[in-house]
Amino acid sequence: MPLRKALAALCLTVCCGGAAMAREQSLQVLHWWKSTSERKAVDLIAQRLGEQDIGWRDGMIPSGSGVGAGIVLRSRMLAKDAPEVAQLNGIVIRDWARLNLLLELDTVAAAGHWNKLLLPTVASTIQYDGHVYAAPLGIHRINTLFYNRKLLARVGQPVPTTWQEFERVAARLQQAGIVPLAQSSEPWQVATLFETLVLAEGVDLYRNLFQKRSAAAYADPRLAAALARLRSTKRWMGSPIQERRWEGSVREVAENRAAMMVMGDWAKGELVVRGLAVDEDFGCAASPGTARYHLYNIDTLSMLGTHPELRPAQEKLAALALSPAVQADYNHIKGSIPVLRNPALAKMDACARASWKLFASSAEAQVPSLVHRMATDEIVRDAIVAEVHRFFLDDSVTVADAQRRLGTIASTFTKTK
Repeated sequence: MPLRKALAALCLTVCCGGAAMAREQSLQVLHWWKSTSERKAVDLIAQRLGEQDIGWRDGMIPSGSGVGAGIVLRSRMLAKDAPEVAQLNGIVIRDWARLNLLLELDTVAAAGHWNKLLLPTVASTIQYDGHVYAAPLGIHRINTLFYNRKLLARVGQPVPTTWQEFERVAARLQQAGIVPLAQSSEPWQVATLFETLVLAEGVDLYRNLFQKRSAAAYADPRLAAALARLRSTKRWMGSPIQERRWEGSVREVAENRAAMMVMGDWAKGELVVRGLAVDEDFGCAASPGTARYHLYNIDTLSMLGTHPELRPAQEKLAALALSPAVQADYNHIKGSIPVLRNPALAKMDACARASWKLFASSAEAQVPSLVHRMATDEIVRDAIVAEVHRFFLDDSVTVADAQRRLGTIASTFTKTK
């Protein structure tokens, strides 16, 4: 064989072998992070993973929602085309672990001393039946009120701390031609506002409704009050109330077209990526009436046991998620807070420090989000979201009827641990 042909053959062998190795060390990750700031956070992890010679094949769900991701993941599992990694938050981790579809990460957790590294509630969330099944990335505070400092100053109004104060501030804003509350009619966004209203009526009510699913709680007058307030806040949302992604509400606040929004603190990441500064252009406070509580969601990645040869790469990604550098940098971009007992507080902005300190203060301060899959079963969660959305859109549905239907949903399905 001539030397040139021999070299060409050798090159082809090496290149093809290298490509095969690259494919073997590449993980497809199914997730619903779609906004600009979320993409930046994903790109950060992908870059750090690449530094360990492992590729990140992005499997972002176009719908940008956890509901859509769950449907896609189930269908791909049935088609025997599952990704290697999936974003599974909260109680969903338990459900998939029960089916023996997730890899145990006990070895990674032991090597990284996760039991000492993680905040206790986070450690509990990623475990089922004594085993670790997910790598946590960050904690979001759902009951956050974002406000445009310039617009509140224009009407000379303070940041409202109660819903009664909110009404007064909203009236002044509306008189000045400013939309008081940016809000989408998208089902999960309506339900997110609703769960903060329930929490404002009492943490005991919230826990009895969504964690314990107590029949008596669904007959509580305070639930009726929360439903009535949900409907009454519609007059502060501008007209018409459009169904849009949450970034649309962020844009209204950023562009001085709306003064406030109630949303998880991923909105902070989006405000920052749009060039706004915390405590200069916008501020964040607790949703009215909820200052003592941290309504939370935890972002996690689970590894699916579909390709045993990729387990080392999956374990490297799990370990990477808990590295101090990734925890600091990822959560700074995403708007969330680290899952660590001892994070770099000095690197956090004022909103993040306040969020972390409250979450870490006590278990009593921590309240798992219904809407964001931390509090109850997926079937019940979806049914409650749908019923709240129906009530929000249709003014002919009475408070009493909605309350009764919510109680029926909670009692129909058997609560599982």
